[in-house]
Amino acid sequence: MQILMRWRAASAALLLVASVPGAARGQGVDSSGIGGTFFTRRDAGLAALFAVGTVALFPLDRKIAMETRGSSLQGNAFVRRSANLFRVTAIPGSTIIGGSLYVIGRLSRSDHMAELGLHGTEALLVGQVIGSTVKGVLGRARPYEVADTNAKDFEFLRGFRKGNDFSSLPSGHTIAAFAAATAVTGETNRWWPNTTPYVATVMYGGAVLVGLERLYDDKHWASDAVLGAGIGVFSALKVMKYNHDNPGNRVDRLFLSANIGPSPDGGSVLSFSVRPGR
Repeated sequence: MQILMRWRAASAALLLVASVPGAARGQGVDSSGIGGTFFTRRDAGLAALFAVGTVALFPLDRKIAMETRGSSLQGNAFVRRSANLFRVTAIPGSTIIGGSLYVIGRLSRSDHMAELGLHGTEALLVGQVIGSTVKGVLGRARPYEVADTNAKDFEFLRGFRKGNDFSSLPSGHTIAAFAAATAVTGETNRWWPNTTPYVATVMYGGAVLVGLERLYDDKHWASDAVLGAGIGVFSALKVMKYNHDNPGNRVDRLFLSANIGPSPDGGSVLSFSVRPGR
């Protein structure tokens, strides 16, 4: 019962982060972010919300980790296979899917699909750069490194010096999952708004499960997943805002004007033609 209650706390925190893009649209800040200042007071409020949610879980991190490792779910073959599937889908799956959508979009001359793939991949890259920087600076030990006993094991810049075992906060997989969920939901909302409830449910539901998988696999503390979710959402919102505020930006002009066609030797060739606008 205790483990269920604590997992519910972690799940609720991840779901709260997932609700942020929808709440923003409801308050007049569409996820496309067209118009207005790039960084706003509301952005500062969202960042504060993510930070508070992360810190609020610190007291529960150790108990959640220890009870998760001792749970009977660890010996369940179906749960283990499902967890592995969610892990791979987040990384490297999200990057592969984003790149594939872009390529298919250019092959089929579908601007919507190419934009989705390109902007989604940009969101993933921005999120991972932010996440990797924070990981390196905070130097938090992963749960398995301290036998799930010390969630307060931080050391300034240790993540850069000692690598993966001391780069727990935030969760990179959760960043990827929530960045992809936010980008897909936001972009499809612009073109097919009637599908948004279904797309959001699938995408954010999957993202929450990725966050929980990182706890189940003993790779992250619960607070790592919450901060990762926040960074993923924020990165995607800012990438979409920039691209939709600046539809003729250099990256879009370069990649969305690309063509994929047959080469003289029978293969395929990707060609670019930079244009002043779209």
